Amino acid sequence: MTLQAAIIPVTPFQQNCSLWWNPETGRGVVIDPGGDVERILAGIEQVKLSVDAILLTHGHMDHAGGAAALQAALPGTPPIIGPDRRDAFLLEGLAEQGAKYGMAARAVTPDRWLAEGDSVAIGGESFDVLHCPGHTPGHIVFVNPALKLAIVGDVLFRGSVGRTDFPYGDPDALIAAITEKLLPLGDDIRFLCGHGPASTFGEERQNNPFLR
Repeated sequence: MTLQAAIIPVTPFQQNCSLWWNPETGRGVVIDPGGDVERILAGIEQVKLSVDAILLTHGHMDHAGGAAALQAALPGTPPIIGPDRRDAFLLEGLAEQGAKYGMAARAVTPDRWLAEGDSVAIGGESFDVLHCPGHTPGHIVFVNPALKLAIVGDVLFRGSVGRTDFPYGDPDALIAAITEKLLPLGDDIRFLCGHGPASTFGEERQNNPFLR
């Protein structure tokens, strides 16, 4: 594998903010900086990461609430990329989301929205963008089939799936995205989710009670 990764749990929700980089160049991205920006900056410094971009899978505060502050704190003001434009209302309301939980979060407008069929560079590797709604309307997933790697945010977890009990949630769309877009990519695809331990699509296809 040509990428290295570090996971930094952030916010009281222990969201898996992740750093991904090419060890030869030291260049890479931060995915889903939900908060605890000082901790994220310390992680960036520890691994000597040059941040090319900040990627967002969706617009919930524990994934995006620290994006604006992190962008402002990093040299070169790396662009914020994603999610799909259908999560704009969530990103615009990040401060209100945070206030409900006593957390600092800032509204953010991405420098680039993403859509199904787009691609993004992560440490020099190209990842496909899949639109996987249900948890939020504009949730996206990053996949590199050659590396057998996916970064799925809150779509799929080890033994569970993303919440859909929001006014904008859609359980049918969520399960359809998992079964029609993710699982067909192959049982050997490893994935990092937004909370908790990583897994593989094969493990979840066989054992995840929400997919039976």
